[in-house]
Amino acid sequence: MPSPNDNIQIALIGAGGMGQGDAKMATSIPGVKLIAACDCYDGRLQHMKEIYGKDTFTTRDYQQILNRSDVDSVIIATPDHWHQRISVESLKASKHAYCEKPMVHAIEEGKAVIEAQAQSGKVFQVGSQYRSSLTYLKARELFQANVIGELNSVEAWLDRNTAIGAWEYSIPLDADATTCDWAQFQGNALKRPWDAKRFFRWRNYRDYGTGVAGDLFVHLLTGLHTVTGSLGPTRVYATGGIRYWMDRDVPDVMLATLDYPKSKEHPAFNVLLRVNFKSSLPEESFGVKFIGSDGVMTAGYEGVKVERTPRPDEFDSTIESFANATQEKIRMEWNEKHPDADLKVKPDSTEVYDTSNQDGHLEHHKNFYRSIREGRPLIEDATFGLRAAGPALLTNESYFQRKIVSWDPETMMQTQKSATST
Repeated sequence: MPSPNDNIQIALIGAGGMGQGDAKMATSIPGVKLIAACDCYDGRLQHMKEIYGKDTFTTRDYQQILNRSDVDSVIIATPDHWHQRISVESLKASKHAYCEKPMVHAIEEGKAVIEAQAQSGKVFQVGSQYRSSLTYLKARELFQANVIGELNSVEAWLDRNTAIGAWEYSIPLDADATTCDWAQFQGNALKRPWDAKRFFRWRNYRDYGTGVAGDLFVHLLTGLHTVTGSLGPTRVYATGGIRYWMDRDVPDVMLATLDYPKSKEHPAFNVLLRVNFKSSLPEESFGVKFIGSDGVMTAGYEGVKVERTPRPDEFDSTIESFANATQEKIRMEWNEKHPDADLKVKPDSTEVYDTSNQDGHLEHHKNFYRSIREGRPLIEDATFGLRAAGPALLTNESYFQRKIVSWDPETMMQTQKSATST
C-alpha cells in the first residue's frame, strides 16, 4: 500500500473520451500521476503526450502496460468487450484497477472478475459514479428514514437529444488501417473488414458494446441499488427499437420492467427503466423516482426532491348503493374506529436537497484512491458491479430474444427463462 506521501502511478488503457475524462479526474487528485497510456488509435496516444508530457509512455498493446513495474494502478476504459479480460489480467499482474461500467460484456464473464479481485488482494472498483454521488447517498439516508413510506415502484429515465448523446462520435480525418490497430481493437469479437464507424462508434454495435443497457441502464440500477440496498431483480422484460438513429444494431429507444423481491430493507417493488435518444426535450433529461405509500422521492442532476402527500383513512362512498339502515350502521362503525382520522394527516410538503455542488465522478475516483492508500472499504467492488451489470445486460437478452428472463440476485446467475412473450 502506498504511503500518503508517495505518488500512485497510473496508466490509462483506452484513451477515448471517457478514458481521458477518467484520467483527468484521477490526476486532479494530489499524489496521483499518469505515466503511461494505451490506445488503438495513434492520434489519441499523441494527445496523451500533449496533455501529460512527451515522456509519457504510449503503446497500442496493453500488455506492455501490465508488464511495467512502475505502474501501480490502471484505468480500464476500453470498449466493453475488453473489460473482463483486461480487468482479470491487471489484477493478476498485481495492479489496482478502475474499470469503466459495465464491468462485463456478457453476464457469464462476471464471476471471473470477482474471483480475480479476491485472489489478488488489490483494489478493484467499477466506474459507475452514482455509487459515490451525494445525490444517491442523500436519497439513501431519506429512504432509510422512511420519508416516503413503503416503496412500491420506481421510474428511472435518461433521455438524450444530441448526436453525441446517441453515440454518433466524431471520426478523425486520418482514420485508416495504419493509424488504427483494427486487429487489436477487435480482440475476440467477430472478425470484420476495417470499418472506421465500428472503431470510433463502437457503442452502436453488439460486437463491442452493450447498447443502452450497458451504457445507461447500469447507471440507473447503480443508483437504485445504492438507495434501496437491493441485490437486484428476479424478472426482467424489455422492448424498444431503432427509431431515429438508424446506423446501429442496438436500439436507440428502450424500455424495461424489472420485478424486485421483498427484502429486509424494502417490500417487493417494480421498476420501469427508459432511455430515448431522440426525445422532445431540448436537453438531456435524467431522474430516478421512488414512489412510496406516503410520497415520492426523485433523484436527479440537481439533487433530491421529496414530495409527501399522506392520505387520510378514507370512508367508502360506494355504500350509497346500500339500504339506508345499512349505510348508517357502516358509518357509525367507521367513525368509532377512526375518531381522529383527519387530525392524523400531516399537510402536503415538498423538500429539496441541493447536491449540485458535488461532482460524483470526481468523488468516485477519490474513493478509489482512498481505498488504495488507506485500505478503506471498497465503494463499488466486482460483486456490486455484477449485480448492476447482470440485470442491465438481461434487458438486452430480453429485447433480442423477445422473452421475459429471470435472474437470481443472490447467486448472480440467470435462471430458467419463461416462454416467448407476445
